[in-house]
Amino acid sequence: MKRQTFLPFLLAGVALALPATAQTTRTVIHAGHLLAEPGQPAKGAATIVVEGGKIISIADGHQPAEAGATLIDLSDKYVLPGLIDSHVHLTSDAGGIAGQLEDVTLSPAAQAFNAEVNGMKTLRAGFTTVRNLGDGDGATLALRDAILAGKVRGPRIVDAGASISGSAGHMDGSLGYRDELRPFFAGAGNTCNGADDCRRAVRLQIGRGADVIKFASTGGVNSRIGAGLGKQMFDDEAQAIVDTAHMFGKKVAVHAHGADGIRLALAAGADSIEHGTILDEATIAAWAKSKAYYVPTLSTVNGYKERLAANPGAYEPDVLAKIQWRISITGKSLEQLVPKGVRIAFGTDAGVSKHGRNGDEFELMVQHGMTPLEALKAATVNAADLLGLSDQIGTIAPGKSADIIAVASDPVADVRVLKQVDFVMARGEVVD
Repeated sequence: MKRQTFLPFLLAGVALALPATAQTTRTVIHAGHLLAEPGQPAKGAATIVVEGGKIISIADGHQPAEAGATLIDLSDKYVLPGLIDSHVHLTSDAGGIAGQLEDVTLSPAAQAFNAEVNGMKTLRAGFTTVRNLGDGDGATLALRDAILAGKVRGPRIVDAGASISGSAGHMDGSLGYRDELRPFFAGAGNTCNGADDCRRAVRLQIGRGADVIKFASTGGVNSRIGAGLGKQMFDDEAQAIVDTAHMFGKKVAVHAHGADGIRLALAAGADSIEHGTILDEATIAAWAKSKAYYVPTLSTVNGYKERLAANPGAYEPDVLAKIQWRISITGKSLEQLVPKGVRIAFGTDAGVSKHGRNGDEFELMVQHGMTPLEALKAATVNAADLLGLSDQIGTIAPGKSADIIAVASDPVADVRVLKQVDFVMARGEVVD
């Protein structure tokens, strides 16, 4: 038996010489406390056996490791499933005018390297799966495939390709540029006008290999246009997007701030609403009757505050006004929807907030009406269900992917401990 204590994984400057693919040798993990399925009671000492990237077995107590197996000692830790962030943008950490500059200076290859670096920041923070909701150049589609092939390391990626909106909508990449430049930035094919054209836009992303479809039914905070945050898509356009995606077996995430745009998305059959900032009684009632998840993305306010503190001119005036409003109202929707039983899935909008600090969202969720256990379920069981991956991730169980993290103390007692993850295993590989 080869014995590994947990300590070497934490030593500064020590990189583990692990291949990119999951280990084929058997690994035995001794957990001090095991929270295998958030929502169910935690177990005491437990033994998890991992092989070939999968969880083979779970047993009570600390069972001896067989000859040739690697033992990982987490006997002083709380062990739980790898976390899931349902809303990230891996290609950048820039925002405002700096982000606009990146659009014209960074090549797709440079963005791909950014995505790999940001993916590793996210993975080291304990998030073994992410849903990337928007990348026009295909960098994260390529990164997703490279990770699956074992060429590079990173979190499991569920990718939306390029996000869709109507022309002059939130996902129109030509906004904010001079007229003669706009045709170049509008060339991604992700904007649509009319139901037939919106079906085309969905098929384009599916043809590129998108796992999920994202569209904007309303304006956006970061859109370089002062057109507000209300509905910016017609009913038949939204319905065409959802119907086409569902026909291909793809789920649909909808960027929506205004209540009218949220109701539009719910009526069309969206699987999740991102941001969901403005509510009224009719919208709350419709949401409570639906099966759509709410992905709050509260962490955006952290990114805005940090950029403005560093540079008060970081955003153009039209955008800054919306940011100041967003900061003032963030969390109010969550406070209203949790008591109504709306299903919540964890998502940060990292890229607007900082990659690698995804765990900050937990504290904000608890501040705005969720219990620590509910917040943890949102990032495991619920997010796995939203992504359609409950058979692979979200809990620690035999047959599932060996996505396992450990923290110093009970996250159900204090969710802030999830902001400092001590150990990460992704698909059977220990992350240095």
